[in-house]
Amino acid sequence: MANTACCLVVGAGPGLGRAVAARFAEAGLHAVVSSRDEARCGAVADAVRRSGGESTAVPCDAADPAAVESLFQRVERDLGIPEAVVYNAGTFQPGRVTDIEPEAFERCWRVGCFGGYLVGRRAAQGMLGTGHGTIIFTGATASLRGGAGFANLAVGKFGLRALAQSMARELGPQNIHVAHSIIDGQILSERHADLASERPEDALLVPEAIADQYLALHRQHRSAWTHELDFRPWVERW
Repeated sequence: MANTACCLVVGAGPGLGRAVAARFAEAGLHAVVSSRDEARCGAVADAVRRSGGESTAVPCDAADPAAVESLFQRVERDLGIPEAVVYNAGTFQPGRVTDIEPEAFERCWRVGCFGGYLVGRRAAQGMLGTGHGTIIFTGATASLRGGAGFANLAVGKFGLRALAQSMARELGPQNIHVAHSIIDGQILSERHADLASERPEDALLVPEAIADQYLALHRQHRSAWTHELDFRPWVERW
């Protein structure tokens, strides 16, 4: 097994996932980025490398137990056990409860919650061997309340938050820091660039600003670990 300081970002798209990978790479970790779409995670790795960091793309369906095991085996073989793992994957198909098809509901839950369990479990198994590590789960406003038309999102995010709490209580005494974030607002990305032009300055969450705090979570002294952080722009009501 290799021994290169690395992090793993699962659910690495062009917004927060890319920002987190770039920030950890800037801090000296080799950033492994993963998503189900090979071209998408490849583009994220390319962007990290262009910014001066080291990055590798490994496609993976986070809701597939065998694929997750293969992902971790490859990372551990080529680089070593990740010092930090970020679960940033999610999917959402809006719909009224009376109209949501069972298949769609299960698919959203599998990505939003079950995948977090698979990745978090496998990350913890490796970190228990090294005696340290950080696991961060990305949540949302829906982690705290289920809105009308948002059952597909809220159920998975509620479950992910519960998973993070249980893992934090189990793994903290083993020197593994488990944290959960509440993303309460729209994240600025290329896809939502038009929204930024229509709203006041800094009305959308800047992904690099969130990434700074993810790295800070990883660097926290264990005498003052934070379990949950909520992020919202100054214009957001709460």
